[in-house]
Amino acid sequence: MHKNLMSVIVGGAILVASSMASAHVDVGIGIGIPGPVFVPAQPVYEAPPPIVYAPAPVAAYGYADDWRERDWHERQEWRERQWRHHEHERERRERRGWDED
Repeated sequence: MHKNLMSVIVGGAILVASSMASAHVDVGIGIGIPGPVFVPAQPVYEAPPPIVYAPAPVAAYGYADDWRERDWHERQEWRERQWRHHEHERERRERRGWDED
């Protein structure tokens, strides 16, 4: 009885080991059939189109079409004019010796 039990255990282990060993094995047979081989013709390269230089597009009023950008530039110009005016006035008062008190 002891011998029969051992044979069943060893046989089961061999069966499990063999199924595990062959679980990821693929066997494939490929048969190549010779046939005509077509080689594509050499590619034909065309010359690139000529480079054309054109003047840059001019936006209306020197700004882009965005009204916010135009408004911002106008405000910046106004602030700069105001600043220059005040600087001129300050320099004139300093030259004449007037106090701003």
